[in-house]
Amino acid sequence: MNSSVAKTHPMWDVVVLTEARYLVEEKDDWYSRQLHAEDRYVVEALQALGLRVIRRDWADPANTSGDAQSLLFRSTWDYFDRFATFSPWLEQVSQQCQLFNPAPLLRWNVDKHYLAYLQTAGVRIVPTHFIEVGDPHTLADQLALFDDEQWILKPAVSGAARHTYRFHRQQVADYQAIYAELIAHESLLLQPFQHAITEQGELSIIVIDGKVTHAIRKTAKAGDFRVQDDHGGTVHPHEATAEEIAFAQAAVAAVPFDVVYARVDVIRDNHGQLAVMELEMVEPELFFRYCPAAAEHLARAVHRRLQAM
Repeated sequence: MNSSVAKTHPMWDVVVLTEARYLVEEKDDWYSRQLHAEDRYVVEALQALGLRVIRRDWADPANTSGDAQSLLFRSTWDYFDRFATFSPWLEQVSQQCQLFNPAPLLRWNVDKHYLAYLQTAGVRIVPTHFIEVGDPHTLADQLALFDDEQWILKPAVSGAARHTYRFHRQQVADYQAIYAELIAHESLLLQPFQHAITEQGELSIIVIDGKVTHAIRKTAKAGDFRVQDDHGGTVHPHEATAEEIAFAQAAVAAVPFDVVYARVDVIRDNHGQLAVMELEMVEPELFFRYCPAAAEHLARAVHRRLQAM
């Protein structure tokens, strides 16, 4: 008996990935309604191109069953809290199907050490001092290398402002215990506080398939510096300038992988120059509600890559 089995075509062309808590829309929750509306733009744009599409939790065992040609990361926002599970899962699914963005890029972008690469490639970033896990120096020792008075401390692998702290040099003793606990287990970033965050907010410039599609400005609530809406921040439409468009596209072009989608988070640094805060390419919110046509642009980019497989 011939033991070979004919290879079957996957059931789904694209699985749009979310996380378990966002699978079902909660009609009485504005955040849930907004998230599902954003994902619907993407699902419907893919379906309009004739693709078979389903939306699933990234950790659903079906994603490792081989029933999909590709996985599209959208609202997998718990990956950094479950990184010990996510990392081997990513390795497994990358061997079974196409990922958007591609797996090497996802692994590269998960760790904010990529900022050092961008700087070497000529992209201006917020000044960043990397402190590696297990570093024996105190937080005061680290600050002694610099002149700035206000600082941001955050993990190299993080999201949604997890363990992100703003403090003044005079408060360094108050944050030593937090620093010591974190550095024992993970690498950290130490950055001079950028005053434009509280004065002007942060720009998020969306780049899909190499081109800027739209942009928004995020501002923090009074007395805070975190611009994320789950920390009370607000989102406003923004018409990107020619300078901002060129800067964002150049930042993405410097990435050494095929970038299907990216969100370039930009500020004016303490010297008044455009600088990258972060380049989000794993599961960034892309604010399709401000530009539904961008979801169609994303769908076409995915469709073209699938046809080329």
